[in-house]
Amino acid sequence: MKPNRSAHILLLLVYSLFSSTGIAQNITAAAPIIQPGAPGKKSAILDANTAIAIADSSYSPADVRFMQGMIIHHHQAVLMSRLAAQRTNNSAILDLSGRIDVSQDDEIIFMQDWLKDRSEEAPDPTAEHAIHRHHGMAGMATPEQMAALTKAESTDFDRLFLSLMIAHHDGAIKMVEDLRDQSGSAYDAQINEFAADVKNDQVVEIQRMNELLVSLSTDPRANLAAGLFDAEEAILNMRLLASQRKPPGFFDPKNPGGYGAGDSEGDTNSDNGAPEDTTNETPSSLGKESNEKPAESVEDTADGLRYPMLSFYNTDMAFRDNLLVTGSYHGFNLYQLDERGLPSLATSVVCPGGQGDVSIIGDLLIMSVEQTRGRLDCGLQGLMDDVSEERFRGIRIFDISNINLPIQVGAVQTCRGSHTHSVVAGPTHDGKIIVYNSGTSSVRKEEELASCIDGTPGDDRTALFRIDVIEIPIADPSKARIVDSPAVFADPNSGSLAGLWRGGDHGDDTQETYRTDQCHDITVFPSANLAAGACSGNGILFDITDPLKPTRIDAVTDKGFAYWHSATFNNEGTKILFTDEWGGGGRARCRAWDPMNWGADAIYDIVDGKLVFKSNYKIPAPQVETENCVAHNGAIIPVPGRDIFVQAWYQGGISVIEFTDSKKPIEIAYFDRGPLDEEVLLTGGFWSVYYYQGAIYGTEIVRGLDIFELLPSRYLSLNEIEAAKLAYPIVGPKKLFNPQQQVPMAWPDVPLVASAYIDQFERANAISSVTADSVRQLLLQIPEYVKQDKSFEVEKVISRIKKELSDVDADQVDVNRFHRTLKGIASQSQASI
Repeated sequence: MKPNRSAHILLLLVYSLFSSTGIAQNITAAAPIIQPGAPGKKSAILDANTAIAIADSSYSPADVRFMQGMIIHHHQAVLMSRLAAQRTNNSAILDLSGRIDVSQDDEIIFMQDWLKDRSEEAPDPTAEHAIHRHHGMAGMATPEQMAALTKAESTDFDRLFLSLMIAHHDGAIKMVEDLRDQSGSAYDAQINEFAADVKNDQVVEIQRMNELLVSLSTDPRANLAAGLFDAEEAILNMRLLASQRKPPGFFDPKNPGGYGAGDSEGDTNSDNGAPEDTTNETPSSLGKESNEKPAESVEDTADGLRYPMLSFYNTDMAFRDNLLVTGSYHGFNLYQLDERGLPSLATSVVCPGGQGDVSIIGDLLIMSVEQTRGRLDCGLQGLMDDVSEERFRGIRIFDISNINLPIQVGAVQTCRGSHTHSVVAGPTHDGKIIVYNSGTSSVRKEEELASCIDGTPGDDRTALFRIDVIEIPIADPSKARIVDSPAVFADPNSGSLAGLWRGGDHGDDTQETYRTDQCHDITVFPSANLAAGACSGNGILFDITDPLKPTRIDAVTDKGFAYWHSATFNNEGTKILFTDEWGGGGRARCRAWDPMNWGADAIYDIVDGKLVFKSNYKIPAPQVETENCVAHNGAIIPVPGRDIFVQAWYQGGISVIEFTDSKKPIEIAYFDRGPLDEEVLLTGGFWSVYYYQGAIYGTEIVRGLDIFELLPSRYLSLNEIEAAKLAYPIVGPKKLFNPQQQVPMAWPDVPLVASAYIDQFERANAISSVTADSVRQLLLQIPEYVKQDKSFEVEKVISRIKKELSDVDADQVDVNRFHRTLKGIASQSQASI
């Protein structure tokens, strides 16, 4: 039915009349305002002002609690600072404590006034009940810690003061972040600016305190001078044999350090001649020029820069015979190793696309490609379109039978690209190589590659929560293909693809851990039919008896891990060392105040098919804010009878640790350089460090390639170092190393290896030095008797050795290994004679 137009006009005239006389407003004002009560209770009638006050959002209860808590929090910082004058004469500490005392005292007054102006309770921070009520706030020192600080003196005070104050400042930052996470909070202009100032000031002050704490360290790696190619170095129980810079074409001559560019902005402030209004300014903002930018942390500054499309970062390595291949975001380089293990460049291959991890099987080289700029034709121009037939993300395959002219002979496209890959098996009886692919990037569009669906975990078609199983026919690599993409994280009961860690923290003071929808690395140990997956939110043990169908045996989480990154078995396959890449590799995470179980290694024993946590390890040398540092790639050094691991820590350098006792890992050697730049955080340092044929090779992301050797020390004897050089794989090629593919190593039954065991017995105090020297002398006689065809003398020597070691404590050392070696020496001597 259409409305009556005449009636509508009449109503408008009536309303206009009422409005002109104020009648309309009176009618509106007369309407009651009701506030309902609880169920069954009476409603209240409100006036307009009360109704408005109820909806007033100028500040929230969360704002009040924040200010009240921060008063107590600041007060403890003041108390800590006022101890300095009596406990230390360090001028830097006295200056710092003086600034904290004055600034935080002023801010306490500001917060109390803010609360009083709003008729809210302004706590007296000196009152016992107020301190007790807030003692559990983030970063607050415990009564025991405060008591220890009160008693400490000199350098001990300095270290404890800085450690507690950094934690205290970090707690204040968490309080600000918690405030901003609550809906409707920090709407008030004053509290919003104050909270921002607290966070910015505390971040920068933490940075300064970390520098002071590093300066107090006695570790030679602390405080190394910066430089691109002239940085100061520290080394222990190692020798640097050679350093090679990146070859031409694999760095930007105009920007070899990989600096980013900043945006240049003009001054947008204007002066209209009006007097400056400071009524609503916070203590932190008073006295600042209007165009003064807030202080930024080194990390924030780095985040604000823009970087070129083509990255020249060095990445992973692989070895075969006398061939070394180093991967890069820009392609790869092939080196030939001389008899000393020193490399000379043979060929450079430009094929950008990141990450460039490499493996070698026979004459085939496999390379991971993940970035969306990767092209099938290895072109440098990248791709502009969202969907393109020319885009390549996956596994490239090269024929390197002629290392001077590698040829791309195969390419397997994958939905999430290839961040890393693992050579699982092959060549099999039917001439195929089995590879696991780990893609960690975004899912490409289905229009570009069929079946690539970026769905939710409830959508069984999603490309997330899977790994790829790839077959490569050696006879025709162009026919390489994905044969399966198993959902290895699924819940076996519900079938949900997201069956493991869902993401988030593990409770108070724990790490924020990525959800498990990918593996970063999967390290295979085929001789035991096992694989270890470092899979973002979980560490996983797989059964790969059927390499085409990996099945999950066990999975663990770690409250200190942000991102499960890599995994390495010990030589027996009875332990796994996992790494946590907290911060993604581009952040400073080895600062003096960073937790020692965050961004660290986690060592697990394998007991009845279960992963049993034993310990953490993190380099003990504190690093500065301009050094990206976190646990990264490494490999076993095959010293008989011991579990020794060499590892890259980005700009934290190289660390060699022993974890024979899973509960007590110890560092036995290291190498480190100063940061690339004293003031700017650049991504650099060692990407990977591996042991191969007696030498240690490290790819430096920016600087190039380094080669080291181990030196004898109280931790490692010359016999052990030389015995490691004799190690060989129990199956497969004798000279081959691929990341994420481990083959148990064995040692020949020779007197040198036996002497290495004797050194271990002596170090463990299982035998005396006199006995050790006596056995070593007897072992030296064996080769001479063999040359003289005196098998009887060899047997006599072995009998004497057994007698010398008859009282060895088998609980302290593994005597069986030694006796097996001795038995092998006897058998070989008899056979040769």
